[in-house]
Amino acid sequence: MEQSTGRIYNLQFILLCLSNALFSASFNMMIPELPAYLTQLGGEDYKGYIISVFTLMAGLSRPFSGKLTDTIGRVPVMIFGSLICVVCSMMYPMVSSVAAFLLLRFFHGFSTGFKPTGTSAYVSDIVPSNRRGEAMGMIGLASIIGMAIGPAIGGWVAHQWGINVMFHLSAAFALLSVVILIGAMKETLPDKQPFRLSLLRIHRGEIFEPLVIAPVIVTFLTFFSYGAVLTVIPDYSTYLGVDNKGLFFTFYTGASMGIRLVAGKVSDKYGRIPVLKISAIIMAASMAMIAVATSPWILFAAAVVYGAATGLNSPAVTAWTVDLSNPQFKGRALASMYIAMEAGIGLGAWGSALIYHNHASRFPLTFFVLAVITLMATLYLVFFKIPRNFEEAKLQYART
Repeated sequence: MEQSTGRIYNLQFILLCLSNALFSASFNMMIPELPAYLTQLGGEDYKGYIISVFTLMAGLSRPFSGKLTDTIGRVPVMIFGSLICVVCSMMYPMVSSVAAFLLLRFFHGFSTGFKPTGTSAYVSDIVPSNRRGEAMGMIGLASIIGMAIGPAIGGWVAHQWGINVMFHLSAAFALLSVVILIGAMKETLPDKQPFRLSLLRIHRGEIFEPLVIAPVIVTFLTFFSYGAVLTVIPDYSTYLGVDNKGLFFTFYTGASMGIRLVAGKVSDKYGRIPVLKISAIIMAASMAMIAVATSPWILFAAAVVYGAATGLNSPAVTAWTVDLSNPQFKGRALASMYIAMEAGIGLGAWGSALIYHNHASRFPLTFFVLAVITLMATLYLVFFKIPRNFEEAKLQYART
């Protein structure tokens, strides 16, 4: 139900952005504090699993969120994802062992397995195709704002009143996101079906949308770095004498926010593929900068470069995924792209923790490896024939 007019900034879209910002702030506010929290539980050697088990469940749940988005509707999927954040955030103060903590992190991953899939499909329904990149940039900007304010608020609250209060505040943010979705979002899926248990039966052809293999590959290669940043940067910041472990993320999100104001429009005007080639090169450069950082300011400069790269990348790759998808299976296509994202983040978190292994001397090697992996995305876009729209993707798939 794509709009025929050029208008995107209406009350419905603004409230959806607000819901996205609250949801993002909810689960991001705890990330800088979780490594120390897990260490207190005796799980210092398991810090790499904080992100990886979360993203594992997010990835496993994507085929379900994609199918449900295309059948029962976008709004119920968004609401379910936000409600998971409410429940899990309330449960963190109850865990007392490493195993229980990691199990809770695993189930918390349901939230990002559902909410972004429904949101991206909803946005693609309500905006015209010639402004799709711009709209994806703005909804992503809302998530980045949540990512920016979440750790800052969470760190301050944890310092002032304790980490349990921070967990409860996280739940409150997610609950506000749910209230907005219930009160303000009208369903956009025509001929939606009522939920039934049989919809949870996923057939082989419903797991992955082959038409979007190109953005899936690019997403997988470019999101390795994000998992590593979430896992290793807090320790790297401490090693370089930065007391506030969230400062890297402040510089990163500031740059990402700034570039997203124009990044989506650029991909609408010049095409997704040229933007993605450039963004991968910039992203690889940021990883190399982190690898050679010897002072906080070099690290922060790298954060700005990395933020600019991801700000260019995310709206373009999401819009490109919708460009290539069958309109009847937008949810499945977006779920496929998000599976690649979660796989990249999870493997990046796990792999970087494995290379780093709590030895400061291994920081450079960790991020040089990530620079090489990221550059592989540019090489793929340069040397392979890449479809630009649904018709080209359909033709290419028929040939294979």
